[in-house]
Amino acid sequence: MGSMVVFEGGQPQKSHYRRFRIRSVEGANDCAMIREVLRRRFRRGSNESQESAWAMVPDLVVIDGGRGQLSAALEVMEEAGVQSISCISIAKENEAIFLPQRVDPVMLRRDSAALYFVQRIRDEAHRFAVGYYRRVHHGDAFVSSLDAIPGVGASRKRSLLRRFGSIGRIRGASVEDLMSVKGITRSVAERIKEYI
Repeated sequence: MGSMVVFEGGQPQKSHYRRFRIRSVEGANDCAMIREVLRRRFRRGSNESQESAWAMVPDLVVIDGGRGQLSAALEVMEEAGVQSISCISIAKENEAIFLPQRVDPVMLRRDSAALYFVQRIRDEAHRFAVGYYRRVHHGDAFVSSLDAIPGVGASRKRSLLRRFGSIGRIRGASVEDLMSVKGITRSVAERIKEYI
């Protein structure tokens, strides 16, 4: 599942939000999912009339992730002929912002308005994606919450449920506690904490 949110003049434009069901990627592969979503977004944009929200050309594309996710996005944007659009990524760990052709990430002050705004965009994209899963799986909060997390498949869900017993206990667990479950790496544990 991929999501796209649009901000204009600093405000969310909810009528322009879109969700993408991942069609070509099996398993958890963030970079491949980003490639698919961006290919579909820019392909659709090039085929729509100028009045369509899809045809809008963004000033900035913000990707959720680190250097690898940014590289995947830039690759697709070059393929699509939209490499002139600025693109950055924000990694949850340390809130590092990655820029093209810059080795070290930018570390904004924690109280920076710019960091807050980029976090708001990323968090809105998460909220939009998770909200969809909750509606689809409204009868089972445990399944819907974990289904929205990239990298948490059936085996990991079973292991988490066996270890913690409920979504509430998973929510209350520390990253280290989550890592004690077989198959849960630090990055997956951090993603679980971020989503639920």
